[in-house]
Amino acid sequence: MPSRIIILSGPIGAGKSELTDQLVRRHGAHRVGTSDLIRRRISNARASLQAEGDRLDRETGGNWVKSALAEIADELPPEALLVVDSVRIPEQITAIRDAFGNAAYHIHLTAPDHVLAERFATRDADKDKGVTFEEARKQSTEKKIGRLTELADLVIDTSRCTKDDVCVRATALLGFYPRSLIRNVDVLVGGQYGSEGKGNIVGHIAPEYSLLVRVGGPNAGHKVYAAPEPDAFFHIPSGANRAPNARLLLGAGAVLYVPKLLKEIQEHQIGVERLTIDPQAMIIEDADKEEEAIKLASISSTAQGVGAASARKIMGRGGQAKDAPRLAKDVEELRPYIGDGQALLEQHYLSGERILLEGTQGTSLSMHHGQYPWVTSRDTTVSGCLADAGISPSRVRRTVMVCRTYPIRVGGPSGPMGNELTYEELARRSGLDLELLTSTEKTTTTKKQRRFAEFDWSQLKKSTMLNGPTDIAVTFVDYIDKENQKAFRFDQLTLETLRFIEEVERVSGVPVTMISTKFDWRNVIDRRSW
Repeated sequence: MPSRIIILSGPIGAGKSELTDQLVRRHGAHRVGTSDLIRRRISNARASLQAEGDRLDRETGGNWVKSALAEIADELPPEALLVVDSVRIPEQITAIRDAFGNAAYHIHLTAPDHVLAERFATRDADKDKGVTFEEARKQSTEKKIGRLTELADLVIDTSRCTKDDVCVRATALLGFYPRSLIRNVDVLVGGQYGSEGKGNIVGHIAPEYSLLVRVGGPNAGHKVYAAPEPDAFFHIPSGANRAPNARLLLGAGAVLYVPKLLKEIQEHQIGVERLTIDPQAMIIEDADKEEEAIKLASISSTAQGVGAASARKIMGRGGQAKDAPRLAKDVEELRPYIGDGQALLEQHYLSGERILLEGTQGTSLSMHHGQYPWVTSRDTTVSGCLADAGISPSRVRRTVMVCRTYPIRVGGPSGPMGNELTYEELARRSGLDLELLTSTEKTTTTKKQRRFAEFDWSQLKKSTMLNGPTDIAVTFVDYIDKENQKAFRFDQLTLETLRFIEEVERVSGVPVTMISTKFDWRNVIDRRSW
């Protein structure tokens, strides 16, 4: 038996079918048309439908709708939403309410006569061919339809609302928008200069989520362990393969290079039904990449065109052809994936299913809070990621900030770090093979050699203040001592490592709940209680 039943009423052209379509599309509602029940007996002409409906109402006192509805309702799961489109007399409403009690909600749609007449004139239904609005309104039941407003839980004048407004008001009546917000969004960000090992942490926790969201652009690559070669993700949420049943969303703040995105979709076999791209995501053109290669060489930019495209999105608001940006909705190859990102998020809010928002790069590369000009083209903090994704801060349940034991920056004139280290010194301290260390520490996107530095405690404190994390994930503890690769429990870590983690917690005031001992999502010591 469905948990909620919507009974719709209203004159011809009031918008009952449009509201039903919205409820089906947005909330998976099951539609039951009273006209469909009658059609099983007679022809498809409106006059015959109305006459047969009148006969059934007279003979059963409106109970025929209740009886037919009960048969269908028994076949539906308890969580189902059933929409009755539509009832015509008070007795039908009373009968349904008697049968289904508080699960039944009556919504009456209306509009001024001149609006209804205009809508009727544009209808393209076989049953209305050759019938004028005046003729359709002469039927006795149709003439009295306005009296149903007295029995309605909600009356909506659809001439004063958009279609979306009507749907929002209807679903609010059903309690789909709870008074207390459900906090079911977890956010993961980098706490340093990027390359903190976010992909490894995402690979570990991704199976716990029903929706994976990513923002940013292809200037950030996240690697997730896979054999024989790791999976690399530049646009797609990096937990896609670890959580094969999760939906995927690229938010409005994402910046997309179409050839690279399509290649990524193909490589990871991402189906159309699984990936949603917000129509307002920005498209990178080849000219954007060329411009960055020239103008941003002095800061060792990845030159993927993200900044130039983002600048055009801002400056292209004037509509001049020279600066006019292409958005995702304007790209033919992406149209199968274009969808309402907010509607998808809303579905998961209402169901309480968990959402993971994956940030890119690191807090110290934030356009606003990093060391300008050695910064990226967006705000990489939790707040910036939420804004890009279109998620309210009040939806956030947990915030995970990922920090590596020895922060890195890309090689070249990429900006200052604290006390820099040589590869030789790091290999000596950790016991790791120098050649392996050198070959491993190259950027995912540009394959440039990275620079190392001692752990920056001031950076940790600032990033904690900017992000307000509930959890910290520490990665690359094998760089403290390669013996940590053998650790699968917290107490198996070396004493030096335990002391390091203790101090991270003391300086940040935040618990370290995940510890990556090696590049493998199975090699994550998980101390979470959530």
